[in-house]
Amino acid sequence: MTECQICGGQVTELVDFGRQPLSDAFRVPDDSSEEFFFRLAVGLCGTCTMAQLMEEVPREKMFHEDYPYHSSGSTVMRKHFELTARRFLESELNGDDPFIVEIGCNDGIMLRTVAEQGVRHLGVDPSDGVAEVARRLGVRVRTAFFEEATAREIADGHGHADVVYAANTICHIPYLNSIFQGLEVLLRPSGVFVFEDPYLGDIVERTSFDQIYDEHFYLFTARSVREMARRHGFELVDVERLPVHGGEVRYTVARAGSRPVDAAVEALLAEEAERGLGEPATLRAFGDAVARIRTDLVALLSELRAQGRRVVAYGATAKSATVANYCGLGPDLVEFVADSTPAKQGRLTPGTHIPVRPPEAFAEAHPDHALLFAWNHAEEIMAKERAFREAGGRWILYVPDVHVV
Repeated sequence: MTECQICGGQVTELVDFGRQPLSDAFRVPDDSSEEFFFRLAVGLCGTCTMAQLMEEVPREKMFHEDYPYHSSGSTVMRKHFELTARRFLESELNGDDPFIVEIGCNDGIMLRTVAEQGVRHLGVDPSDGVAEVARRLGVRVRTAFFEEATAREIADGHGHADVVYAANTICHIPYLNSIFQGLEVLLRPSGVFVFEDPYLGDIVERTSFDQIYDEHFYLFTARSVREMARRHGFELVDVERLPVHGGEVRYTVARAGSRPVDAAVEALLAEEAERGLGEPATLRAFGDAVARIRTDLVALLSELRAQGRRVVAYGATAKSATVANYCGLGPDLVEFVADSTPAKQGRLTPGTHIPVRPPEAFAEAHPDHALLFAWNHAEEIMAKERAFREAGGRWILYVPDVHVV
């Protein structure tokens, strides 16, 4: 696609990661069916500066009943969402009969705290497997994709929302025009739309190219979000940098003129202009840096295996699909991937077919080196696997460059 999905402007392709599989399509070993692949490339709109994928993967292929990711799988993220919920309860959900809707509520880890306080809420998620987990926590969930029609039905059945929230979800949705049309219907006049997603500024600064995969259709900046909101009668009124998931920004959007614009918005816009985040040259330089990481990582892993060292990976994350397939990392370089998600264990990684095993396999016979795919949880994982380092093991990281810890 060369037409911007937000404004219709011309999109220029700048970085190509080649042929990629569905990032969460872990295969059973004897599955001989044809694997789905697409071309993963990023472009930049010359009009609204929105960074976006050049090819859209059908949403039904990515988000379905067997979607394996659970938001509550990390201690850090559980705490993050609890604090987020309490913040809403103190600031936006303290009026008369407040109501909050979460787009992509996953296993309900944020709404659980809201539900415990007796506040009206509704989660919307297309994956019935994780939605059922949320229901068991006492969270009300509707299994559906959120779009304009969904928003109208929610407003008719539950009334208008004080807050519509989303975490690591809005960047997944190519049809954002429908989302904003839904917000127009669903939000109270004074309501806010709050969403947090990976930040292009952090991705470029840290060369964290694995944040780019099939599910992450958009790579947001304050400038591109402001332009997107303006086209639908909304306004970006606040931004907050977040340390989770390798660097995100929480954007607060409200109806134009309904709230003052916080000084943090202009500050981040100025920083983005200084860094050239809306300029094609910046993404081209990012692409060059990514290519160097690929060269360095393959060289290191090849050298270690040639020396007879055992190398495994840790964390069968969605983003690891980009690294493994872009760099051509298969079982010849990485023996297996340790992961705590039962749904992934005993399967093979998408595209590269590296076996996925439980963390016990990692601890039973510690390897010499471990490639940390889940680098955004490095502190938590390294503390948990302290015995690995005490046994002489070394971690391999590739963000912001290839290095050994």
